[in-house]
Parts: sequence; C-alpha cells; structure tokens
Amino acid sequence: MKPWLASTGAVIAGFLVTALASIAADALMYSTGIFPHSPQSMTATLFAMAAAYRALFTVAGGYVTARLAPDRPMRHAWILAAIGQAAGIAGVVAWYVIGGAELGPAWYAIVIALEAVPCVWIGGRLATARRSLADALDARGATGKPSAATSG
Repeated sequence: MKPWLASTGAVIAGFLVTALASIAADALMYSTGIFPHSPQSMTATLFAMAAAYRALFTVAGGYVTARLAPDRPMRHAWILAAIGQAAGIAGVVAWYVIGGAELGPAWYAIVIALEAVPCVWIGGRLATARRSLADALDARGATGKPSAATSG
C-alpha cells in the first residue's frame, strides 16, 4: 500500500470512529428516552453528558489514527486534531449564525470546539505509548509468545 494512502486512511478511520460513535450514542440516547424529543429541550446536564461522551470518542479517534498511521503517529493525530478543531469552530460559527438557542447553550458549542485538540492528543499519546511498550517487549523477546526454540 502506498504510504500516502495508508496515512489518509488512518486519519479518515479516526474521524469515522469519532463521528459514527457520536451519532450512534446520540441515537441511543434519543431512542431510550434519555434525551428528550422536540419540542422539549435538553437540560444543561444532558448537554454535559453529550460533551463528555464526545470527548471519550474523540480520544478513541486519536488513538485509532495513531495506531493505524504507517509512521509518525502523532503527526497523523495532529492532522485529525486540526480537522476536529475546524469542525468545532464551524459549530460555534453555526451557533451564532443560526440563532444559538435552537442549537443548545453556547458553552456546549464552545466546549466541543475546545476539546478536539487535547482529546485527540491524549488518544495519540496512548497509542504511541502502547506502540513503544510493544516495541520494547519485542526487542527483549518478552511478547509472551513462545519462541521456536522453546516450543518444541
């Protein structure tokens, strides 16, 4: 596989993990009645819950991107973070242009924009730490798998 294709795929995979998990969680929250349907509006607590699970999914997206990256995993995570930051800023702009209250509280739009970079960074760091540990174990032959010499 061409390196640019693997790199692009790693970033897209991280984005999809974040987006699809968020959409699925929202659907679950609505279908179970945790989130109210229109015309009822969500409480601040429910918006905080949504921001929290989106943060977790964003960490997961950063992790997936860094794990799938063919090289320089944190560079790939930073690219995903930039995409997430741009999407978050677009959400804040939409909040002000469309008329805010219809979309929820301003703090929610701002939190979503602000959490993109640190959450992707955390996911990327978790993945690189795991990679480093795996590389160290492989170098020492301590993977837990029996070697050809000892499995006979």
